[in-house]
Amino acid sequence: MAQAKPPSSLQATPPASPAMSASPATPSAPQAVWFACGLNAVRSPMAAALLRHMRGAPLYAASAGVRAAELDPFAVAAMEEIGIDIAKHRPLTFEDLEEWEGLNFDLIVTLAPEAHHKALDLTRTLAADVEYWPTPDPTVVEGGREQRMDAYRAVRDQLMRNIKERFDWRPGGNE
Repeated sequence: MAQAKPPSSLQATPPASPAMSASPATPSAPQAVWFACGLNAVRSPMAAALLRHMRGAPLYAASAGVRAAELDPFAVAAMEEIGIDIAKHRPLTFEDLEEWEGLNFDLIVTLAPEAHHKALDLTRTLAADVEYWPTPDPTVVEGGREQRMDAYRAVRDQLMRNIKERFDWRPGGNE
Protein backbone atom coordinates (compact mmCIF):
# COMPACT_ATOMS: atom_id res chain seq x y z
CA MET A 1 0.00 0.00 0.00
CA ALA A 2 1.36 3.44 -0.88
CA GLN A 3 2.37 5.85 1.87
CA ALA A 4 0.05 8.78 2.61
CA LYS A 5 1.26 12.04 1.09
CA PRO A 6 0.82 15.57 2.38
CA PRO A 7 -2.23 17.24 0.75
CA SER A 8 -0.04 19.68 -1.21
CA SER A 9 1.55 16.80 -3.14
CA LEU A 10 -1.86 15.56 -4.28
CA GLN A 11 -2.56 18.50 -6.56
CA ALA A 12 -2.60 17.36 -10.17
CA THR A 13 -0.01 18.97 -12.42
CA PRO A 14 -0.17 18.46 -16.16
CA PRO A 15 2.62 16.20 -17.45
CA ALA A 16 3.44 15.69 -21.12
CA SER A 17 1.20 12.61 -21.37
CA PRO A 18 -2.61 12.57 -21.66
CA ALA A 19 -2.90 11.06 -18.18
CA MET A 20 -2.17 13.43 -15.33
CA SER A 21 -0.40 12.00 -12.31
CA ALA A 22 -0.68 13.41 -8.80
CA SER A 23 2.93 12.41 -8.29
CA PRO A 24 5.74 13.87 -10.40
CA ALA A 25 7.85 10.74 -9.89
CA THR A 26 7.69 7.70 -12.14
CA PRO A 27 4.32 6.00 -11.59
CA SER A 28 4.44 2.94 -9.36
CA ALA A 29 2.91 -0.39 -10.28
CA PRO A 30 -0.33 -0.51 -8.31
CA GLN A 31 -2.01 -3.75 -7.25
CA ALA A 32 -5.56 -2.36 -6.87
CA VAL A 33 -6.97 0.43 -9.07
CA TRP A 34 -10.24 2.29 -8.60
CA PHE A 35 -11.64 4.25 -11.55
CA ALA A 36 -13.99 7.04 -10.49
CA CYS A 37 -16.34 9.31 -12.42
CA GLY A 38 -19.61 11.14 -11.88
CA LEU A 39 -22.24 8.41 -12.27
CA ASN A 40 -20.38 5.08 -12.69
CA ALA A 41 -22.49 4.49 -15.79
CA VAL A 42 -20.09 5.16 -18.70
CA ARG A 43 -16.43 6.17 -18.23
CA SER A 44 -15.37 4.38 -15.05
CA PRO A 45 -16.98 1.00 -15.85
CA MET A 46 -15.41 1.17 -19.33
CA ALA A 47 -11.98 1.92 -17.84
CA ALA A 48 -12.17 -0.83 -15.20
CA ALA A 49 -13.26 -3.40 -17.79
CA LEU A 50 -10.49 -2.35 -20.17
CA LEU A 51 -7.84 -2.65 -17.46
CA ARG A 52 -9.13 -6.06 -16.34
CA HIS A 53 -9.18 -7.26 -19.95
CA MET A 54 -5.71 -5.94 -20.79
CA ARG A 55 -3.87 -6.74 -17.55
CA GLY A 56 -5.87 -9.45 -15.80
CA ALA A 57 -4.69 -10.90 -12.48
CA PRO A 58 -2.96 -10.01 -10.22
CA LEU A 59 -4.06 -6.41 -10.86
CA TYR A 60 -7.49 -5.67 -9.35
CA ALA A 61 -9.72 -3.02 -10.96
CA ALA A 62 -13.02 -1.60 -9.73
CA SER A 63 -15.15 1.46 -10.45
CA ALA A 64 -17.53 3.78 -8.62
CA GLY A 65 -19.06 7.21 -9.08
CA VAL A 66 -19.90 10.22 -6.98
CA ARG A 67 -23.50 9.20 -7.65
CA ALA A 68 -24.92 6.08 -9.30
CA ALA A 69 -27.06 5.97 -12.43
CA GLU A 70 -28.27 3.21 -14.71
CA LEU A 71 -25.58 1.66 -16.90
CA ASP A 72 -25.59 3.47 -20.24
CA PRO A 73 -26.54 1.20 -23.18
CA PHE A 74 -24.23 3.13 -25.53
CA ALA A 75 -21.29 2.30 -23.22
CA VAL A 76 -22.31 -1.37 -23.31
CA ALA A 77 -22.49 -1.26 -27.14
CA ALA A 78 -19.11 0.48 -27.49
CA MET A 79 -17.44 -2.15 -25.32
CA GLU A 80 -19.21 -5.03 -27.10
CA GLU A 81 -17.63 -3.81 -30.34
CA ILE A 82 -14.21 -4.79 -28.98
CA GLY A 83 -15.39 -8.00 -27.33
CA ILE A 84 -15.77 -6.81 -23.74
CA ASP A 85 -19.10 -7.35 -21.96
CA ILE A 86 -20.02 -4.80 -19.29
CA ALA A 87 -23.77 -5.43 -19.44
CA LYS A 88 -23.82 -6.94 -15.93
CA HIS A 89 -22.03 -3.95 -14.36
CA ARG A 90 -23.91 -2.60 -11.36
CA PRO A 91 -23.20 1.12 -10.85
CA LEU A 92 -21.83 1.94 -7.40
CA THR A 93 -21.21 5.13 -5.47
CA PHE A 94 -18.03 5.81 -3.51
CA GLU A 95 -19.97 4.84 -0.37
CA ASP A 96 -21.24 1.59 -1.95
CA LEU A 97 -17.70 0.63 -2.91
CA GLU A 98 -16.47 1.30 0.62
CA GLU A 99 -19.29 -0.81 2.08
CA TRP A 100 -18.98 -3.71 -0.39
CA GLU A 101 -15.22 -3.92 -0.92
CA GLY A 102 -13.54 -1.56 1.49
CA LEU A 103 -11.22 1.10 0.19
CA ASN A 104 -8.12 -1.05 -0.19
CA PHE A 105 -6.85 0.66 -3.34
CA ASP A 106 -3.39 2.04 -3.90
CA LEU A 107 -4.39 4.07 -6.97
CA ILE A 108 -7.54 6.06 -7.70
CA VAL A 109 -7.87 7.24 -11.29
CA THR A 110 -10.46 9.98 -11.60
CA LEU A 111 -12.09 10.69 -14.95
CA ALA A 112 -14.28 13.69 -14.06
CA PRO A 113 -13.64 16.82 -11.97
CA GLU A 114 -16.27 16.05 -9.30
CA ALA A 115 -14.82 12.55 -8.81
CA HIS A 116 -11.33 14.01 -8.58
CA HIS A 117 -12.34 16.41 -5.80
CA LYS A 118 -14.09 13.65 -3.87
CA ALA A 119 -11.10 11.31 -4.25
CA LEU A 120 -8.73 13.99 -2.98
CA ASP A 121 -10.96 14.41 0.07
CA LEU A 122 -10.79 10.64 0.67
CA THR A 123 -7.00 10.61 0.61
CA ARG A 124 -6.95 12.58 3.85
CA THR A 125 -7.66 9.24 5.53
CA LEU A 126 -6.72 6.80 2.76
CA ALA A 127 -3.17 6.01 1.69
CA ALA A 128 -3.70 6.04 -2.06
CA ASP A 129 -2.30 7.93 -5.01
CA VAL A 130 -4.75 9.92 -7.14
CA GLU A 131 -4.36 10.53 -10.85
CA TYR A 132 -6.69 12.72 -12.90
CA TRP A 133 -7.32 11.68 -16.50
CA PRO A 134 -9.63 14.35 -17.97
CA THR A 135 -12.13 12.33 -20.00
CA PRO A 136 -15.00 13.84 -21.99
CA ASP A 137 -18.56 12.90 -21.09
CA PRO A 138 -20.02 11.26 -24.21
CA THR A 139 -23.58 11.53 -22.88
CA VAL A 140 -23.66 15.24 -23.77
CA VAL A 141 -23.21 14.56 -27.50
CA GLU A 142 -26.39 15.00 -29.50
CA GLY A 143 -27.34 13.63 -32.88
CA GLY A 144 -28.19 10.31 -34.41
CA ARG A 145 -27.16 6.91 -33.08
CA GLU A 146 -23.93 6.79 -35.10
CA GLN A 147 -22.85 10.28 -33.98
CA ARG A 148 -23.48 9.36 -30.37
CA MET A 149 -21.71 5.99 -30.75
CA ASP A 150 -18.69 7.82 -32.20
CA ALA A 151 -18.45 9.84 -28.98
CA TYR A 152 -18.52 6.66 -26.86
CA ARG A 153 -15.93 4.99 -29.11
CA ALA A 154 -13.67 8.03 -28.76
CA VAL A 155 -13.89 7.83 -24.95
CA ARG A 156 -13.26 4.06 -25.02
CA ASP A 157 -10.24 4.50 -27.28
CA GLN A 158 -8.85 7.38 -25.18
CA LEU A 159 -9.17 5.25 -22.03
CA MET A 160 -7.45 2.35 -23.77
CA ARG A 161 -4.52 4.59 -24.81
CA ASN A 162 -4.19 6.00 -21.28
CA ILE A 163 -4.29 2.51 -19.74
CA LYS A 164 -1.67 1.19 -22.17
CA GLU A 165 0.61 4.10 -21.36
CA ARG A 166 0.08 4.19 -17.58
CA PHE A 167 0.21 0.44 -16.96
CA ASP A 168 3.01 -0.30 -19.42
CA TRP A 169 0.83 -2.60 -21.51
CA ARG A 170 2.57 -5.10 -23.79
CA PRO A 171 0.80 -7.29 -26.36
CA GLY A 172 0.43 -10.94 -25.45
CA GLY A 173 -1.54 -10.55 -22.22
CA ASN A 174 -5.28 -11.04 -22.16
CA GLU A 175 -5.82 -9.04 -25.35
